Amino acid sequence: MCDYSLEVYGTQPAREGERYMTTRFPSGTIGLTAFGGNLTAVCVQCDTRLMLENIPRDLQATLGVSAREEVTFIRMERGPYRDGVRFCNGREILLQQLKPGMTVSVTRLLERPILSFETATAE
Repeated sequence: MCDYSLEVYGTQPAREGERYMTTRFPSGTIGLTAFGGNLTAVCVQCDTRLMLENIPRDLQATLGVSAREEVTFIRMERGPYRDGVRFCNGREILLQQLKPGMTVSVTRLLERPILSFETATAE
C-alpha cells in the first residue's frame, strides 16, 4: 500500500531482500524510497515483514523497543494516513510517526493468496 498522498509520485512495489529508507516527501508525507535520493515511493503490501533499523532513542523509549526491530506492515484507520507497522510487542504506529533516514529491509513478502478457482483447477 501507499498512502493516498504518495500517489502523485512514481511508485514501485517493495521486493524481498531490498533495503529502503524512510523519506519525507515534498508533500510532507513520510514513506519509503530506495537509497540515493530518488523520490519514487516504494509500496508495501499488508502483512509484509520488515526490519526497521536506526530507530531513534525517543521512539525506542515510547514504544518499548530496541534500535533494530522486526515489524509487520499494516493498514490502519487513523485520520488521513493508513500505512503503519506493528511491532512484536503489539505496539502499532503510523509510518508518519517514524523519522526520516531510518533503514527498512523487506525480510518476507506476503505470500500470494490461493484463489478458489486455482484450487479447483489443481485437483
